[in-house]
Amino acid sequence: MSSSQSRSHRVEPLPTELPEPEPEAREHSIRLIELIKDELAQGGGRLPFDRFMALALYAPGLGYYTAGARKFGEAGDFITAPEISPLFARCLARQCKQVLTELGGGDLLEAGAGTGALATDLLLELEALEMLPEHYFILEVSPDLQQRQRETLMARAAHLTDRVQWLSTLPESGFNGVVVANELLDAMPVSRFHIAETGVQEGFVRWTDDAFASYWDEPASPGLMDAIVALQKQVGELAVGYESELNLRATSWMLSLAQRVERGAIVLIDYGYPASEYYHPQRSMGTLMCYYRHRAHDDVLILPGLQDITAHVDFTAVAKAGLDAGFNLKGYTTQAHFLLGCGLDSLLMNSDPNDIKNHMTLMQAVKRLTMPTEMGERFKAIALSKGIESSLMGFSVRDLSDRL
Repeated sequence: MSSSQSRSHRVEPLPTELPEPEPEAREHSIRLIELIKDELAQGGGRLPFDRFMALALYAPGLGYYTAGARKFGEAGDFITAPEISPLFARCLARQCKQVLTELGGGDLLEAGAGTGALATDLLLELEALEMLPEHYFILEVSPDLQQRQRETLMARAAHLTDRVQWLSTLPESGFNGVVVANELLDAMPVSRFHIAETGVQEGFVRWTDDAFASYWDEPASPGLMDAIVALQKQVGELAVGYESELNLRATSWMLSLAQRVERGAIVLIDYGYPASEYYHPQRSMGTLMCYYRHRAHDDVLILPGLQDITAHVDFTAVAKAGLDAGFNLKGYTTQAHFLLGCGLDSLLMNSDPNDIKNHMTLMQAVKRLTMPTEMGERFKAIALSKGIESSLMGFSVRDLSDRL
């Protein structure tokens, strides 16, 4: 039997609401399945869920974010705020300008730059505000997305590309400026846990009956048990049957940032909750979700490499990790209040209501960015800093730090 025959797979039926992948996409997913199976074999037949998620999203050349499939926009799996309207970047640029002004200049680092839309619009707006960063660093692990970002920048801001530099790791120590990340933390691999009658269990993945399957067992991932003990001291004892997830990687990421940032601010925008809401008794099945061609579902084990896997952000944990790493908390608020604090209303005043088509397009985008039923309250902004004395404008309308 040939190698390809011995590695054949039964094609799993998808939930009826999901479109079937093209044959080429199926083959791509099968190659990733084989890679995960090989690692399963090396791990004694199981993987902690966070490792499965890491491979599904970031395996070199095969993971969802590292392969060439289109992910963002109408033709992809989801749309992020920078693709909805340049207003998002124009507001964020004003926050960046405030920090860079206090520093007397500096650099800008964007972690996970998607299509390059945010980088392009930020640079153009900072140019208009006469506060261009000395360098615009883009931390991006996907060669495909790096290329797409280059194309976006060349098409719309070619004269500014000499300031842009792509990185595969965080910059060296001594960074002064602003770090921004939009919808980065939700894509970090998370560990799953379950409260059983016998105690805490960790979520694992194994291969059985020609498909990946999840199961619970004694915690094995370093730091997980200590994190759950600390969590229950914070939010109260979780009931038997409760399951959720913890992002253990965010803490080390924040520590790495702290070792690089000498002076500046970190602005993170994502969807999530403070710990008291994240681990509320009624949210007893966690927050893991998948996105495939603009359809959301919760089967995290199907279509590896073809679908996004996300978990909401525990902003209390982010704030604590930042404080423990040596940052100061500068603010926490909803996306809507952050954009308003950064001058969204004044930007809207420049729109001509007599230009009906453009004005209506703009107002529809504003609704998506700010309405509570859209992104306005589901998405939050948090800022951490070193050596910044000023109160940040993005949190001037309403600061919700007391909820963390």
